[in-house]
Amino acid sequence: MKKSARVRILRKKTVYRGYFRLDRYTLRHRLYRGGMTAPLTREVFERGNTVGILLYDPKRDALVLVEQFRLPAYLAGAPAWQTEIVAGVIDGHGESARAVAVREAYEEAGIELAEAPFLAQRYMTSPGGSTETFQLFCARVDTRGVGGLHGLPHEHEDIRVMVKSFPAAMKLALTGRIQNGPTLLALYWLAANRARLRRRWPRG
Repeated sequence: MKKSARVRILRKKTVYRGYFRLDRYTLRHRLYRGGMTAPLTREVFERGNTVGILLYDPKRDALVLVEQFRLPAYLAGAPAWQTEIVAGVIDGHGESARAVAVREAYEEAGIELAEAPFLAQRYMTSPGGSTETFQLFCARVDTRGVGGLHGLPHEHEDIRVMVKSFPAAMKLALTGRIQNGPTLLALYWLAANRARLRRRWPRG
């Protein structure tokens, strides 16, 4: 755990451990006006760290998206089947974030990457409640023949893979049909960097 003179962790207790973990902290932190807070209690959701990979075809100006059932989305009143980029959790068994991204591209979309993806962005998904850090990678792909149903049966994955043109994908985002943060951020990142990527990656 990172230590700082501005933050004092007084107690930590794991209050739930299952597929995820919930820890309860008692702490004090420095105030802008000087001094420290009184002891505070906060729960922190330990989901693990995750990666996503933006699979982009510069020749066809298209990207690969997946659709799968998400119970929390259903419970929140959002579409139960979410349109997403390929993503997965780093399992903590020594696999690097980049290796996870490569593996997930194959497991979720049936794509074997011809070249290593690069790290595009790193961010926290919900810094007020979770330690989860999301690493977004980007890779060049050939979308010809990509599609169908994928996923690992033993993980109960039922994933539909689709190819969308960049304008079609952005229309989904701008009209509210994509409602998950990592995918929206990936699309907006692509919008900001698309011209650079198309110069970097020959389209012939």
